[in-house]
Amino acid sequence: MDELKQYRDQIDTIDRQLAELFQQRMDVVDKVGQYKLERSLPVLDAKREQEVLAAKAALARDEAMSADLAALFEHLMAVSRRRQRKLIRETGDDPAYQRCQRALAAARTPIDRPRVAYQGVAGAYSEMACINFFGDAAENIGLEQFEDVFQALKTGAADYAVLPIENSTSGAIRQVYDLMSEYECYIVGETTVKVEHCLMAPKGATLDTITHVYSHEQGLFQSDRFLNTHPDWVQVPCADTAGAGQYVAQTGDVTKAAIGSERAAQLYGLDILVRGTNHNANNTTRFVVVSPAMELREGADKISTVFSLPHEAGSLHRIMTIFAVNGLNMTKLESRPMPGHSWEYMFFLEFNGSLLAPDMDGILRELSQTAADFRVLGNFVSNL
Repeated sequence: MDELKQYRDQIDTIDRQLAELFQQRMDVVDKVGQYKLERSLPVLDAKREQEVLAAKAALARDEAMSADLAALFEHLMAVSRRRQRKLIRETGDDPAYQRCQRALAAARTPIDRPRVAYQGVAGAYSEMACINFFGDAAENIGLEQFEDVFQALKTGAADYAVLPIENSTSGAIRQVYDLMSEYECYIVGETTVKVEHCLMAPKGATLDTITHVYSHEQGLFQSDRFLNTHPDWVQVPCADTAGAGQYVAQTGDVTKAAIGSERAAQLYGLDILVRGTNHNANNTTRFVVVSPAMELREGADKISTVFSLPHEAGSLHRIMTIFAVNGLNMTKLESRPMPGHSWEYMFFLEFNGSLLAPDMDGILRELSQTAADFRVLGNFVSNL
């Protein structure tokens, strides 16, 4: 035990030396910041930073330690940039940063009694999400495909869209993520809907008469354990769960059943044969409220972004370092393949914060300078 205490005492001594050296380094960093301010130089010189990091890694006694040494200096340099950004308010023409500033300047006031588009028909979980968020104040418009919903925003046929973004059982809704990256729109809110699927069929149907079951592919997937107990049933994917119920009701065929919400069964006059077909009792879908313009609603505390990265080692780590150094709480990171770019990815990242916070301007600028492409998707009130 005495030997362990000796080692710890040695570490404490070294740490005091490191602390003093760190403060000396920050004093010089402040002088560099003043120099850059007087000459209108940018805080970040990415090419030089990479050269410096490579040189620091080369100082390691062995190759195994070089990556750790580089990580240490990468964090130090991120702290240095944060200090300099408190001194320097840059006015450069970084395109991604300027796009965010234009969106902020053009932010609109929330619309009263809006037209709200969703994918599906009445009784869909998406319609329930519309009601959750807007209450009875909105005119809800059901459309066939997710892209139809984005087109309605683009053409002005709708003021908002409500779209499923992820499910607690089946994960991300990939089509919505892809369309969010394609269309110039903004997330202005979010809500969640508890999903309880029911097996519904025309009057007179029983489990023994059914041969075909219709639902959205997610509804079928989330009910797979129940469906596996009926291996002879043919599973038919549809555009949405409520649309499946509507179709089955129109046929009146007792060999057909649908999986969807209790509300859909009530709307289309179907009998519920089984409740809770989804195997996860805590099955919840998160929906985002999307607008053609940015909005900054009172209490907005979550920021959503999408970005791509240079196809090189350490690029994602450099982004993560920005969050760590600035004490930002990252709540979600989702990757999606970039269309037309094999093995390259877009990243959807959300974190707690306000776009109007004093330090956020410098953080956004650094994120836009570090990523290959960067876009703020919105700042909204967290529902999770």
